[in-house]
Amino acid sequence: MSSILDNNPGLAYDVAQVAEAAGYLWQKGWAERNGGNITVNITEHVTDEIRNMPAISPVYPIGVTLPNLKGCYFYCKGTNKRMRDLARWPMENGSVIRILDDCASYEIIADNPVKPTSELPSHLSVHNYLIGKGSNYKASLHTHPIELVAMTHCKKYLEKDVATRLLWSMIPETKAFCPRGLGIIPYQLPGSNELAEATIKELGDYDVTIWEKHGVFAVDTDIMNAFDQIDVLNKSAQIYICAKNMGFEPDGMSDEQMKEMTVAFNLPK
Repeated sequence: MSSILDNNPGLAYDVAQVAEAAGYLWQKGWAERNGGNITVNITEHVTDEIRNMPAISPVYPIGVTLPNLKGCYFYCKGTNKRMRDLARWPMENGSVIRILDDCASYEIIADNPVKPTSELPSHLSVHNYLIGKGSNYKASLHTHPIELVAMTHCKKYLEKDVATRLLWSMIPETKAFCPRGLGIIPYQLPGSNELAEATIKELGDYDVTIWEKHGVFAVDTDIMNAFDQIDVLNKSAQIYICAKNMGFEPDGMSDEQMKEMTVAFNLPK
């Protein structure tokens, strides 16, 4: 059986990255059952052959109108699909969708009629925002990192930039690889328009946001970079919690050391 990935190395590479990231999410325990979602804007890889592919599903409403997505194509994890299965069989547990000209609906074109995640409106709203501001970010990732989610059950870490400053101070690489820090989203119903709007608001200042008592959402140029940002933040959370479990409050890097890092690596102030 032919696949949309055949004779399209760019698209095949993007989907292979998604499968690799999905495997890491499962191995880390961040993707229980069908937890987590991935969407990647693959429009840059779309050929005339793909544009002419017929739909293999009905037309589905998105639920919102997203004018910047007209004619765009996305690879999406399927609803009720497990990351551990996506890692092995990405085109059986995800699909390629085409946004229609009304910018308010989509259809599936390959390889199987796997309906995308129920959080698709939130993900597509973010992509609409990214395109609108001229960003080169193509990937969005939502997952459930244990230690970061645990921290959202403590009110002091939900104050603006408190968690960012703490996590940056645990190990130098955290600020180097997540230089914009961590935005905080107070609890909203998963998949709701309110959650999408709150996330978009925070993405003006951050590439990674944490949804209180729920999970983390990250955007970047590709799915592996989005994964890496979450990974370094959660490593810092693990270091902090490990120190607390050993019975002491970790010192963390000083303000002077943080400033030295910022200058040396030419990071945002």
